Amino acid sequence: MTLYLLCLVLFCVGLYGIVRKRNIIKIIVGIIIAEYATNLFFILVAYRLNCRAPILSPDTDITHMVDPLPHALVLTAIVIGLASTALLVAIAMRIYEKYGTFDITKIRELRG
Repeated sequence: MTLYLLCLVLFCVGLYGIVRKRNIIKIIVGIIIAEYATNLFFILVAYRLNCRAPILSPDTDITHMVDPLPHALVLTAIVIGLASTALLVAIAMRIYEKYGTFDITKIRELRG
């Protein structure tokens, strides 16, 4: 239960970075933190104490196996997250080239 609360705290830290920060780079870091908190939560949901992966288990008793589906989903989410992070960084670089700042309030004031 404590690990789930720590995932929630990590997600709230990322959400705070997304909502309260004015720098685009800090917002991107907040998105990354919230994304990894979600991935960690999915891995913790699939974890079972003293169990094995299905590929390593010679017996067919399903009660002693770890669910592999959340692990596969998290691997896919990591790849998608990397691509979206690269896209966000590229957009932030273009914004800096055009406006000369990463501050959102100054970008809104420039309007041009």
